[in-house]
This record gives sequence, C-alpha cells and structure tokens, in this order.
Amino acid sequence: MNVQLRNVPFSPPDMTKAEADEVRDAILSGWITTGPRTKKLEKRISEYVHTQKTVCLNSATAAMEMVLHLLGVDPGDEVIVPAYTYTASASVVAHVGATIVMVDVQRDCVEMDYTKLADAITEKTKVIVPVDLAGICANLDKIYEVINRPEIKAKFTPSNEIQKKMGRIIVSNDCAHSFGASRRGKMAGEIADFSSFSFHAVKNFTTAEGGALTWNLPFGQEIVECQQVYCGSPVPFIEGETWNEFLYRLSQLLSLHGQNKDALAKTKLGAWEYDIIGPWYKCNMTDIMAAMGIIQFERYPAMLKRRRAIIERMDVVFADLNVATLKHYGDDWASSGHLYMVRLLGHTREETNAVIEKMAERGIATNVHYKPLPMMTAYKALGFDITNFPNAYHFFENEITLPLNTCLTDEDVDYVIENFVEIVKSLE
Repeated sequence: MNVQLRNVPFSPPDMTKAEADEVRDAILSGWITTGPRTKKLEKRISEYVHTQKTVCLNSATAAMEMVLHLLGVDPGDEVIVPAYTYTASASVVAHVGATIVMVDVQRDCVEMDYTKLADAITEKTKVIVPVDLAGICANLDKIYEVINRPEIKAKFTPSNEIQKKMGRIIVSNDCAHSFGASRRGKMAGEIADFSSFSFHAVKNFTTAEGGALTWNLPFGQEIVECQQVYCGSPVPFIEGETWNEFLYRLSQLLSLHGQNKDALAKTKLGAWEYDIIGPWYKCNMTDIMAAMGIIQFERYPAMLKRRRAIIERMDVVFADLNVATLKHYGDDWASSGHLYMVRLLGHTREETNAVIEKMAERGIATNVHYKPLPMMTAYKALGFDITNFPNAYHFFENEITLPLNTCLTDEDVDYVIENFVEIVKSLE
C-alpha cells in the first residue's frame, strides 16, 4: 500500500483565472442573462461540430426535452431508450407524456442491442435515443440501418409537418458525455438528426450548469412553407425562413416562456413590446454561464489531449489485470475521454463495492456508471423489471469508474493506478 495518502477527487471542474476573469467581465458588463456571450458560444459550438445552428440551454436534459417538443412528440407516442443510461435520457419522455420503451444493451457492451431495437419498434415509435456513454460515439450507422429498412419505415406514422419531412423514426442522440468526440470524420453533434450536450460541472467542458442542442437535417436549408402548431399553439409563419432558422427561433420561444423577443432584443429603443406565442418553458443559458464556456473553448484541445494521455496510461497498465475497459480510440474514431469505466470480471456487485470502499480509504474517489434504469424506484413504478434486461445488469454488477479529469497530476494518476492494481490483485 502507498503509505503517503493523497486526496484524489473524482471530477472537479477544471477552472482557471481566465474563466474567472471572463465571468467577472460578464457580470460587470451589465449583461448577465442570455445575451451576446451566449450567442457567441452558440456560434463557436456550431463551427466546432459543423452544424448550421446551436441552441445553448441550461442543461442537456432541457435540450433532450426540447427535441421532443420540436418534433411534436405527444402522449400516445413511443420513444426508445437504452436501459443502461442516466435517468435524463428517459425522464424527458415522461415530461412530454409519451411512453418510455427500454431496450437492453448488448452483452459486455453499453450500446443498445440492435436486434432488440428493431423488435421494439411499433407504429407508435417516433424517436430513438442512443447514448454516447463515457464519451464514446454510439454506432449510429447501425441505428440508421435499422430505421431505414423498408419494413421499419412502413411502420412510421407521422403526425405533423416535421415528422412528415423526416419520413422515418428520428434519432435524438444523448451526447451528454461526448462533446469533442468524433466518428468516421464527423463530430458528435452532427452525426445524429438531433444531438444534446451537457456542460454540467462534472463534464469535460463546463459552464457550471448548461447544455446545448444541435441538429443536422437533410432539409434544413429548405423553406418552411406552412404555419406550424406546437404544444397546442400556432407559431407564426415567416416568409423565406428555412427549417434551420425556424427550429432555432422555435427553440428560443420554447426556452423563454414563448416570448417572441428575448431581453437583448427588447433593449433596442422603443422595442419594449412583445407577444407570448405559447405558454411554454424557461430553460435558457445565461451569459455568466456562457462566459465560462468561451474560455473553456480556448483550452479544450489541450484538455482532450490530457484526457487521452491518462486513458492510454491506464490502458497499458490494466491490460495485465483481469478487468475489462472501454476502448476510447480507434483508427477512425475518438472519444471525448469523459469516463474511465472498468469492470472487475468474475466479481459481484458487493465485491466491487468493497473495492470502492478500499479506494476511498486511500483518498481516491470513484463512482459507478450506471445503475440500470429498471433498478430505480421511478422506473420500477412504471413497470420495468431488471430481469428483462440481463445484459444491462451483467454490465453493472461489477462496474467501477476511476477518476479521470484534467486536474489530475501525473503523480495523482500514478497513485490511482498503483492502488487500484494492488487492491484488484488482492481479490485473486
């Protein structure tokens, strides 16, 4: 045992004086709610992930729920999510009154079982929510192959104009972990129809709280030709507006009480008057939050490089242990390196919890990602039973997540590795 104890937190926010200075400047500018810095961050994100538009919101949860509102998902509709994910992937479905349909993951893999996915699709299915767990882009090629099968497309029953234009089930990617990840030459954020990012305090890239929504639709540059109705309220038609512009404008309405002018627009002389288009929601990002993101962008390439170095160091050492780790990098794909998940092969949840406790005794904070949704009280109450999701339970029963963050020093990394190896070997 390493007798010189260290304190290694799990995922502290990586903040510098530069973020503090930008936040101070935002506060002293007199503009602290949604304003110029939020718009600047949206532009930077779109440039980074190669999309026409980005909407910054107060969380990835708000972004994922926003997708369902934009698509007009209603009670009676079904949305498919994996059983192995955080609650936000599924809870937003309940928020709009639709039905949650869960699919088990593959054996020894956190991605949905694509055969079971196909079997779960019905005439009521409107959206599938793949999850980029740990920062690794899910294989959306597999999902698109399923939803584009003639027999699957024939089941799709659109209920509004945007669903008709899609002509198939829509893919809303939970990219909460994958900002900065890529797959086959595309960035997370441009791969799926819709993508939702988290900038929560524990994420690689943070605005304390916060998130962003992007989309990449084949008809985004086409002109909207008719008035749309959302959440029971008509959205006024603007001549010459493209679908990208329309979805951005609608997102602003949905995130700001349905008010057709944001605070920035109302500051123009004589421009106080506004209308409420619909009785909607409040989930906008503030300029104080965006200020952190603007500086994080300048630092992010180096932060991603540091995460990769830590992952590759751990991978080399742990190759000799009886554990399974996730593969974060390949020839044509790269993770954001958000989580370092390890499975203690052949061990129970109780034995794995004992390892967590021993790591804590040595000052090392760890976590578990995730306890499957069917094991949670809220989802049990909805009728889900973990016995119907054996692969999700199998993956969870011996999973432990080690510290992986850009505040770790080389000495911290060595300390985590040394103690984890010693504790795991003591199980043999």
